[in-house]
Amino acid sequence: MELLRTGRLQVRAWTTSDADLARLEAVYSRTEVTRWLSGPPAGGVRALLERWAAVHEADPRAGCWAVQPLDGSPVAGTVLLKPLPAGDGEFEVGWHVHPDSWGRGYATEAAAAVVRRAFTDGLPEVFAVVRPDNEPSLAVCRRLGMTPLGRTTRWYGVECEAFGLVNAPGAGAGSSAGA
Repeated sequence: MELLRTGRLQVRAWTTSDADLARLEAVYSRTEVTRWLSGPPAGGVRALLERWAAVHEADPRAGCWAVQPLDGSPVAGTVLLKPLPAGDGEFEVGWHVHPDSWGRGYATEAAAAVVRRAFTDGLPEVFAVVRPDNEPSLAVCRRLGMTPLGRTTRWYGVECEAFGLVNAPGAGAGSSAGA
């Protein structure tokens, strides 16, 4: 089921099809991806899909979706919008992209579309939480126009760089927190 479409991408629900399960496994078994997370998904990719479905069921604005290039390339990875743990109603945008899709702007394009949708759905602000040495994801935050908020252990118990983007009326996904 399609959630969003950009000029180059379809953001859609992950499915339990063999192709989606194989691609999920390909993304989340790569140390280049999981080193920035808490490791590979506990219980495997089917359990991951179940957890993501529960996130969406708890709040229809939230979810973890496949980023499908429209040119027929394999799914690039995942874009997510979900409540931050102990975040008091705060939401984060994030992305997990397979290394064979790095450097194409997919994370930025998909995340910008998801942030615009979050603002349309009434969220006042969206955060990104990135490990300090994850330069590619830090660069995505900057391209999204997010404001650096400094290092914190607040949400995940590990040191991360936090970024924020405020929904300024008429500004869409390009207005920065604190602006």
